[in-house]
Amino acid sequence: MQQYVVDAFTDRVFRGNPAAVCLPPSWPSDELMADIAMENRLSETAFIVREPEGYHLRWFTPGGEIDLCGHATLASAYVVLHFVEPKADEVHFHTMSGELSVVRRRDESGREIFVMDFPAYDLTSVPVTDAMEQALGARPVEAWLGRDLLCVMDGERTVRGLTPDMTLMAKLDGLLVNVTAAGEAGTGFDCVSRSFAPKLGIVEDPVCGSGHCHILPYWSRRFGKSNLVACQASERGGIIHASVGDGRVSLGGEAALFSMGEILPNH
Repeated sequence: MQQYVVDAFTDRVFRGNPAAVCLPPSWPSDELMADIAMENRLSETAFIVREPEGYHLRWFTPGGEIDLCGHATLASAYVVLHFVEPKADEVHFHTMSGELSVVRRRDESGREIFVMDFPAYDLTSVPVTDAMEQALGARPVEAWLGRDLLCVMDGERTVRGLTPDMTLMAKLDGLLVNVTAAGEAGTGFDCVSRSFAPKLGIVEDPVCGSGHCHILPYWSRRFGKSNLVACQASERGGIIHASVGDGRVSLGGEAALFSMGEILPNH
């Protein structure tokens, strides 16, 4: 089975968020895909199978299958548009979250940008609790719940300085916990965020596309604008260029190929 490892939301390896992309000729069993994801120990391993109606894409974390993943979709588009259909500039994936499209563009400097069209999560305001404060080590000023828990903090320094308790965090509502604050003046970032996923066997997601489908709609409403630049303040770091509107989030980023090879799960 062919497997590529692509660093997403970055223009260089060892930055952004790495995802494995597997191209099996037909669907492996769910158990085997879960085992491969566990063996890879990346935040996501994507599996792409070309079916009569098009490409079908599924994502697995070390903790199991997930309904949406931004960086592994970007990585999957990179692989398809570089190695499967290099003359194409657009790919459509059938996924658990519906059809997702990715378009390859060039910016004014010639950089290759992959732009993804994703659904925005509906957010419901929830009370800030002592449990949130104890898990994060700082008290949010607001909290919202979609698929994930979104905690809005008082500033960028708070977000960057968090050392959360993963055991306590795993008890909070939501699949992931995303923490965010407005970017400081002069940085060029509208927001700065971090994403944690102890329920999925991931301490911190280096750059979380699906998390930004919570984060960016919040800041779009808060700032009253649709185009935003987001910084993921993980150790590896990453930058997302986004547009929000009509219940959708457009996420744009670069990608860098780290490795390509063959895995032998049945050897």
